[in-house]
Amino acid sequence: MSTITAVATTDIRFPTSEHLDGSDAMNPDPDYSAAYVEIITDADDGHSGHGFVFTIGRGTDVQVSAIRALEAYLVGRNAEELLDDMGATWRDLVWDSQLRWLGPEKGVMHMAIGAVVNALWDLKAKRAGLPLWQLLSRMSPEEIVDLVDFRYLTDALTRDEALDILRAAVPGRTEREAELLERGYPAYTTTPGWLGYSDEKLERLCREAVADGFSMIKLKVGGSLDDDIRRMGIARAAVGPGIRIGTDANQRWDVDEAIEWMSHLKQFDPAWIEEPTSPDDVLGHAAIAKGIAPIPIATGEHSGGRVMFKQFLQAEALNVLQIDATRVAGVNENIAILLLAAKFGVPVCPHAGGVGLCEAVQHMSMFDFVAVTGTTEGRVIEFVDHLHEHFVTPTDVRGGAYRAPTAPGNGMEMHAASREEYEFHG
Repeated sequence: MSTITAVATTDIRFPTSEHLDGSDAMNPDPDYSAAYVEIITDADDGHSGHGFVFTIGRGTDVQVSAIRALEAYLVGRNAEELLDDMGATWRDLVWDSQLRWLGPEKGVMHMAIGAVVNALWDLKAKRAGLPLWQLLSRMSPEEIVDLVDFRYLTDALTRDEALDILRAAVPGRTEREAELLERGYPAYTTTPGWLGYSDEKLERLCREAVADGFSMIKLKVGGSLDDDIRRMGIARAAVGPGIRIGTDANQRWDVDEAIEWMSHLKQFDPAWIEEPTSPDDVLGHAAIAKGIAPIPIATGEHSGGRVMFKQFLQAEALNVLQIDATRVAGVNENIAILLLAAKFGVPVCPHAGGVGLCEAVQHMSMFDFVAVTGTTEGRVIEFVDHLHEHFVTPTDVRGGAYRAPTAPGNGMEMHAASREEYEFHG
């Protein structure tokens, strides 16, 4: 038996705004940051659990404080009891009546719970000696559905329907796991597309992306229509007709404006438009989807939780669902969202980049391939080539594909030296 002895938090901020990495129409000068948590036990195996919430500078201290508010729920608890029933652990945290008042199931407190849940999964995977994707993929369908809270979801997805989806994917699990280890998982890159980059840098990075084996890139749009038309033209000329180009407005437009703006960009054959309007506006997304068809709508990076995703799917308001490793309440909730997407037949293409999001969310897509949908068709994971050197198990992307991690854990552990160097003391 082991006991949780400490929950250590750190406010970590990287000065990415100096080179305009991450710049878009709504976030012109982000400093990629993390509200970081480490769960420490008195076990003699040397393992601790690591998680974080991705942030972009100011406000990271608020997120850290929310994680610290959970310390009393964890310190002194039996670690095995928490890890052996992660479904119950998730529900105990999310359904705490006083914490729930701060959401419910969305916002800073919900993301803080996600950081803790992810850290517990990291500890569980390390103790099992497996990468998270493999630990999840080898669970039985019954064990997987026990991780999911179906409250509020049953009008769209029942426990029995989820079991049917997972049981249908059991045949071929072993073969898909081997395929993943051999070939990896398809990726696309946003590295060329930051809005603050010069035209020359955009063109150079587009050509480099194709040379690196990517079959899709993504550009930020929404600052200026004339600039967007010029930049899309540069990108299309640089990559040629066979490479897909996604676009991302980062919530910039009103509904009618989005429809009008995309009518000018459709000449460049965009793979999708991401977050065209408010991430909470289900009906607005549905109207845009109809107004710009057949250009797909992609969204989810800022969706507060599983109930929002359910409504987007029910309203046919998205064509590509984008989970995020730290926006919702951790692994359990993302499994629920993956099952919802599978029920509605919508591909999942996760949001990544940031600080450690590539390292973290790849595990969810790989689990989805092996144990949920059994396919990578129409699915890609976002990749941005920033800050990977700060992680103990950095993302390995080669030939336009994520190489499946084999190191135990969830990939979120940051080097102690990096945490110390970039800790914010303001």
